[in-house]
Amino acid sequence: MAEQQDWEIPDDARPRVDDVTFDLERTLASVVNMRALVPDDAFTAPILGTDRLGNGILIRENGIVLTIGYLVTEAEQVWMTTTDGRVVPGSVLAYDHETGFGLVQAHRPLGIPVMPLGSAQDIRINDPVIIGGGGGRRHALSARVVSKREFAGSWEYVLDQALFTAPAHPSWGGAGLIDRQGRVAGVGSLFVQQAREQVELAGNMFVPIDLLRLIFDDLVRLGRPATPPRPWLGVYLAQSERSIVVVGLANGGPAQKADMRPGDQVIEVAGERTVDLAATFRRIWSLGDAGVEIPLTLRRNGRVLQLVVASVDRNSILRRPRRH
Repeated sequence: MAEQQDWEIPDDARPRVDDVTFDLERTLASVVNMRALVPDDAFTAPILGTDRLGNGILIRENGIVLTIGYLVTEAEQVWMTTTDGRVVPGSVLAYDHETGFGLVQAHRPLGIPVMPLGSAQDIRINDPVIIGGGGGRRHALSARVVSKREFAGSWEYVLDQALFTAPAHPSWGGAGLIDRQGRVAGVGSLFVQQAREQVELAGNMFVPIDLLRLIFDDLVRLGRPATPPRPWLGVYLAQSERSIVVVGLANGGPAQKADMRPGDQVIEVAGERTVDLAATFRRIWSLGDAGVEIPLTLRRNGRVLQLVVASVDRNSILRRPRRH
């Protein structure tokens, strides 16, 4: 299971031992290939698939592997492959929708080094970094941080400051953003066409590792942060030049039940005009914890209408990790 991927980074784009002050091979050995198998009837199966491939980073001696949450959400089986080809099973320990992080617990010793945690705050724009995927140097890319800025995702997700790198790594999910001291400073989330603002430049978006420090103990203990969950509507929004538009709905989610429809324009949230995607989500979250009713003003086919969406805890509709 969890076969090594057959692509390789071109040799001239890989990091070189002579360019770093840390043990490059040892650091890259901390990254594993990851495969997660999800049941066909899982809520996220139609969106994210049932056979998910990506990467993970060993961050604790007791076998805790850090990855990006969408790889392992609702997974019943997880397999990790080390650089030297050993395959180790694991189980989902936690995932956090607010940051996007996921944790996996290896069931047997991985026999690889732990990668220490760094800080995204220590990284500046244009700093050289290494993007490490499972498989060692042939899956590692020399890159630079080209932007640090807010990121809003259509799936009710906002980061105050994400890291953007270029050139793009071909297997970004769960990949490690490695700083000049050989520490993990971010976890790969997305491929993006606009890594630098107002410039078309293919690259990757990374979730800053600093966010993990705030919730790590809760994730290990509870499987999620201890803070009350945010209200979730089950709506996918996009920002056009002049409006926030509904581009999709979670099947059976609160927004669909309230009769929101693709193509609706969101004009106001609880009486406040929406100005951009991040502000729209933050306004929703400001109204209370999961379960609060969200009043919306919409424009549909030229008509203005009012809807109230009864939010829920997103975790309530997902399969919970089986904690071992």
